[in-house]
Amino acid sequence: MRYFIELAYDGTDYHGWQIQPNGNSVQATLAKALSLVLRKETEVVGAGRTDAGVSAAKMVAHFDIDEAIDLPLLTEKLSKLLPPDIAVRRIDSVREDAHARFDALSRTYRYHVVTRKDPFLRRYAWRVPFALDFGAMNEAAQALFDYTDFTSFSKVHTDVKNHRCRIMKAGWEQTGDYEWVFTIQADRFLRNMVRAVVGTLVEVGRGRLSAREFRQVIEKKDRCAAGASVPAHALFLTDIDYPTDIYR
Repeated sequence: MRYFIELAYDGTDYHGWQIQPNGNSVQATLAKALSLVLRKETEVVGAGRTDAGVSAAKMVAHFDIDEAIDLPLLTEKLSKLLPPDIAVRRIDSVREDAHARFDALSRTYRYHVVTRKDPFLRRYAWRVPFALDFGAMNEAAQALFDYTDFTSFSKVHTDVKNHRCRIMKAGWEQTGDYEWVFTIQADRFLRNMVRAVVGTLVEVGRGRLSAREFRQVIEKKDRCAAGASVPAHALFLTDIDYPTDIYR
């Protein structure tokens, strides 16, 4: 039988979601805890990768086991065994062919920015030391809806077959006197894509790029044409949407 695990984690002390040969990962930590509880080697497959330092308010992974299990009890046992920076929210029974990665309809990320020093947000928001025109950044962000090839925002030398993504939502919103959040939703994301998009929009906010030039960055399909990647610690995976019929 196949199950979906919904979990949240603080990525500060991890080398990302994916298992690494020489670093601690969320995937390896979860698989180890699950194997101990189930008393058999168990692999978990995530809905995607998050980079080192990136956190998730909602990540989904699937695993298989031959027999039916008590889901509330398993959730409780895992929560006790996992470290404080990883929490299992729920476990659901799904169809045998359900896949945490390939069945996802969309994913949503949020990037947090503060425009003044805040000791309570330093671990989860990027403090920008310069003025930004968020209106201009929102204007430029509208161009993301007009394209599907985002090679310019992808990490180079990856193993993806194409760089096509369908953007469903993209925009900045002020959430406090000195706090802004960029929310972006798409059917898929390329490696490093969100941080590169935000970094290029920051160039617009600083007056270094116009909205028209932001479009030209996309059209060039060249990572060197885009802005630098912003720090990982302010990025959160916040939602993954699935068709309802995959749940039992």
